Amino acid sequence: MDFELILKSMPDLFRASLLTFELMGLSMVVGLTMAIPLALMRNSRNRWLMVPSFGYIFFFRGTPLLVQMFLVYYGLSQFASIRASLLWPVLRDPYWCAIIAFTLNTAAYTGEILRGAIKAVPHGQIEAAYSVGMSRFLLFWRIIGPQGLILALPGYTNEVILLLKGTALASTITMMEITGITRKIIAETYKPLELFLLAACIYIVITIVLTRLSNLVEYHFTAHRRPQESVISS
Repeated sequence: MDFELILKSMPDLFRASLLTFELMGLSMVVGLTMAIPLALMRNSRNRWLMVPSFGYIFFFRGTPLLVQMFLVYYGLSQFASIRASLLWPVLRDPYWCAIIAFTLNTAAYTGEILRGAIKAVPHGQIEAAYSVGMSRFLLFWRIIGPQGLILALPGYTNEVILLLKGTALASTITMMEITGITRKIIAETYKPLELFLLAACIYIVITIVLTRLSNLVEYHFTAHRRPQESVISS
């Protein structure tokens, strides 16, 4: 085990982790923004809304993320109309292609997580809201939305961790994130064990931090579910 190489490679991998955070963070924000309307459309009784959202979710959950990334990065460039369009400066850049692929993928998974969380909100509360004349928007804003987000948090945390690990695939389209830098150093030193072990440790540390943050958020927003401590006076 070459510990000197591990120590020497740490700064490069830590710098690469910034790109990993960037890919994950942007994809999370935009993906969550897309997932909310997808979840509402998926729960809609209107077939014109439900069917397209179902097809979108089915496709992106049913195909590998690597294939989706190759379709965006390599596939779209085959169309002359796209190469001649204003989108080409974005679609020829591996950074934005990775962001697009990660965003489309996580939006599908997050949309399905939110759909299940919305369905899990007790129906009696919804009926009670309607009985007092609450509008659909107010119902979602005050009852369904807050409770659904809390119910979705454990599943969404898993999705964020999967997205973190999925960013390793960006190295296949020349992105120098954690895995990309690891492979580059391995090509120079021919010592895969030490470097892949270091990369794995970095991913584990990030996962622990994300899990801890999720637990803190869940603990904060579920105070009403914890049993109250009884005060016994002597």
